[in-house]
Amino acid sequence: MAENGFETRSGRNDGRMVADTLLVHGLVVTMDPSFRVIEDGGVAVKDGKIVFVGKTSDLMNTCTGSHVIDCHRKLVMPGLVNAHTHAPMNIFRGYADDLPLNEWLYNYIFPLEAAFVNRDTVRTGTRLAIAEMLRSGTTTFNDMYFYTDVMAEEADRTGIRGIFTEALVDQPVHNGNTPGEVMGLTVEMIQQWNDHPRIRIAFATHAPYSANPDIYRTAKDLADKYNVPLHTHLSETRWEFDLIQEQYGHTPVGHLENIGVLDQNLIIAHAIHLTENDRHLLARRNVGVAHNPQCNMKLANGTAPIPELLKLGVRVGIGTDGVASNNDLDLFDEMRSSALAHKLVTGDPTVMDARTVLESVTSGGARMLGMDHMIGSLETGKQADIIILDLKSPHAWPHFNIYSLIAYSLRGSDVETVMIDGKLLMENRELLHLDEVALYSEVQDIHQKISHWQRQKQTS
Repeated sequence: MAENGFETRSGRNDGRMVADTLLVHGLVVTMDPSFRVIEDGGVAVKDGKIVFVGKTSDLMNTCTGSHVIDCHRKLVMPGLVNAHTHAPMNIFRGYADDLPLNEWLYNYIFPLEAAFVNRDTVRTGTRLAIAEMLRSGTTTFNDMYFYTDVMAEEADRTGIRGIFTEALVDQPVHNGNTPGEVMGLTVEMIQQWNDHPRIRIAFATHAPYSANPDIYRTAKDLADKYNVPLHTHLSETRWEFDLIQEQYGHTPVGHLENIGVLDQNLIIAHAIHLTENDRHLLARRNVGVAHNPQCNMKLANGTAPIPELLKLGVRVGIGTDGVASNNDLDLFDEMRSSALAHKLVTGDPTVMDARTVLESVTSGGARMLGMDHMIGSLETGKQADIIILDLKSPHAWPHFNIYSLIAYSLRGSDVETVMIDGKLLMENRELLHLDEVALYSEVQDIHQKISHWQRQKQTS
């Protein structure tokens, strides 16, 4: 029997907590404020939370449990945080590549979405994205798309953690004829999912060129009222930068400041084209920035001044964006790209060092989303969002600096076990709550329909 979580034998309490799961004999990278790295380390999990982090020898003296995972020659670390993506767009992977953003968006993606975005395709695309994220170690993602209720249902069913937002624009969208109607749906979803431990509904305005100031102001007021984030694209292209200055007399950042939206609950994706004043405004207003290095490079939009923003104390996370413009959701790959791109652009090999980029997809990413009180590091009391990587591969040896190993050498495919809220979602590379065979069949059906539609367009 057990009393207050401590094991008793024959009515005698031996002082050891009865945990649900013990991870033992691993190389534990905590990403806590002290950046502890523990050789032969262990983590104990109980009721979805971390209850012990330390040496395995101390763990065994402190805790007991029936489910023990041997992590010898494995790395134990926090689950990764994807700061900005569009999960359902996974079904559009590779549809339109090697194009400028405006042409890609207006000539290819918007017509494709008009023809194929519906509740069923969003459900399939979301499940495909969740499978890809879990397989590469992502345990939390911040999303902006359509049919947020469907996405939340899939996240609930599969066990991943996420923030979900419905994109607000000036014109009718797939599940709303007016911005007010979409905002009303968002409010209903906030109320529906309010008490869920892993799912949060928030607000999103697509971008200042597609959503007018009234939409931004109303979304900001509602985000404040319900104490949730406001998510937007901002300063992504030079075209946007020039257009907003022409329309409103301010840079995109200055425009949002002028209409009263720039605030600590605002999360902006991209933030590439920034003036010095813009950078200081973001720091003063404590705005979160989601950096998307691979998408930015692939669309040739530029390189965000992330090293400067970090020096100013801006909260920065790393996102993949959607796979229609990336083309994958592997944050290990994104880390490496971020580090290398900034070194190249600045000519300084010391910027965006390995620990900094790792922090941006763990504790820093959680802080950017306002979730660092519960995820992002392995600390007692936090939710047990944990990934285990296999180090028994040639590219994982030797490891003089563990942060360099993670940022520059390891890959998403090295992740073998994923736990969220103390629940195993992938073990030994097997997804436990997703039928991948059925999923790929659904994706193939959608692919065939899109290909047929594309051929018809080309011949018409």
